Amino acid sequence: MVAERTDEELFEFLVNLGTGEVAHTGHDFLTHLKAVKATVESVGGDAEMARAGLFHSIYGTQGFQDFSLPLEERAQMRDLIGERAEFTAFCNCVMDRATFDAEVARALESDADSFEIRDREGSPPIALNRQQLTDLAEVHVCDWLEQVERSDRGWGYRREAYRQMAELVGPRVVRLYDEVFAREGASSTPS
Repeated sequence: MVAERTDEELFEFLVNLGTGEVAHTGHDFLTHLKAVKATVESVGGDAEMARAGLFHSIYGTQGFQDFSLPLEERAQMRDLIGERAEFTAFCNCVMDRATFDAEVARALESDADSFEIRDREGSPPIALNRQQLTDLAEVHVCDWLEQVERSDRGWGYRREAYRQMAELVGPRVVRLYDEVFAREGASSTPS
C-alpha cells in the first residue's frame, strides 16, 4: 500500500527533478503537470487518477521528450504515487498512440474487457482491462484538454480520438471536452 503523500510533497519531488526548468506549451513543465492534475480533479477523477495526471508524462511520451525519468525508476514511482496511478502514467508515456486510439474505438463499439496497446519502442504489447483503458483515456484526454488552446499542434490534432476518449470515460469528461472545444474560434492557435 502506498503511503499517502500530500500535494506539497509530490510537488516538491517534481521541483527537485527540475520540472520547473523545462518548457512546455507556453509554461514550464511543472505548471503543466499541476494543471493536468487539476483538470482530472475538475471532472471528478479520483485521487489515484489525479496523481496519474500529475505524473502523466514522467517517463517522456510519444509527443514530449524534453523530460523523462528512466523506466528503472518505476518502483520508486509506484511507492510514491501508487500502483494504479503509476501504471496509468507508464502506459501514457510508452504507448503507441495509434494503437491506443484504435482500442478506445473498439471499447466504444463492444463489451470487450481485454485490450492491448503497443509500446512505441517495440517492447511487448501491454494488456489492459476495460478499467485500465478507461483510466488511461481519462488522463490522456485531460492532458490534451489542458493544453490544446496553447499547443502548436492545433485544434484538429487527433480530435476524433480525443472525443472518443471522453465518451469512454463518460459525461463528466464529455462536458469538459465540449466546453474546451467551444472556445476554438476564440483561439489564435493554428488548426
